[in-house]
Amino acid sequence: MYWNDYMWFMGAMLICMLLSAFASGKVKSSFTKYDKVRCRSGMTGYDTVARLMRSNDVNGISIGCVSGNLTDHYHPSKSIVNLSESTYNSNSVAAVAVAAHEMGHVMQKQKGYLFYQLRTALVPVVNFGSRLSMPLVLIGLLLDWYSATANPDIGFKVAMIGVILYGGSLLFALVTLPVELNASNRARKMLLAEGILCEDEIPAAKEVLSAAALTYFASLLTSLVYFLRFLVRVLTMFGRRDNRR
Repeated sequence: MYWNDYMWFMGAMLICMLLSAFASGKVKSSFTKYDKVRCRSGMTGYDTVARLMRSNDVNGISIGCVSGNLTDHYHPSKSIVNLSESTYNSNSVAAVAVAAHEMGHVMQKQKGYLFYQLRTALVPVVNFGSRLSMPLVLIGLLLDWYSATANPDIGFKVAMIGVILYGGSLLFALVTLPVELNASNRARKMLLAEGILCEDEIPAAKEVLSAAALTYFASLLTSLVYFLRFLVRVLTMFGRRDNRR
C-alpha cells in the first residue's frame, strides 16, 4: 500500500514539475518576445503605473524599482508598487502589461475585490498553519500510541487539525488563481481605456499575462498534490493503528 501511495505521488509530482517548467519557460519566452516590441504610446512601465494611478484617483502609493527580471509586485502594507529593472524604464508591450497587472492588484484593494481580501486574510493563517501542521500530526500520533487513558480518537482528531491547517496553503493557492486572473483582466481594460496600448497591441499583452497565469495554475496543482499526499499519509498511519487493535 505504501509503495502504491508513493508511486502515485511521484507520478503526480513529475506532472507538476513538467507543468511548472513549461509555465516558467512560457513566461520567459513571452516576455522576451514582446519586450522587443515597443508600444506605440511610448510609455514605460513607470509611466503606465503613474498614469493609471492618476486616472483612477489612487493616492498615497509610491512606485519603486527593484532588482531582477519579472520581480514586479504590489506591497499593500508598504503602499508601494515595485517594478523590476526589466519593467521600470522599458516602453515595451511586455513591460506595460506587467506594470498594469500590478496596478490591477492596487485596484482590487481599492475596490474591495472579495478574493483579494480573502487572500490577504489568509496570509497569517497560512504562515501559522504551516508551522503547526506537522507538530500537531506528531502530537496526535504520540497521543494515539502512548496515552492509554485518553479517548481513542483524540490522537486522530489532533492529527486532522494539523492536516486542516496544512490545507491552508492549498486554499491560498486556490484563491490566488482568480486574484491573478482578475488583475490581468483589469490590466487589459485599463491599458486600452487609457490609450497606453492600441487595440491591436492588446493580444500581445494578453499572451504575456496569460503565460504568467499558467504559473499560478501549476502552483495550485502542486499544492493539491502535496495536500493529498499529507492527508493520505495521516489516514494510512491511523488506519494501520486500527488494524493492529
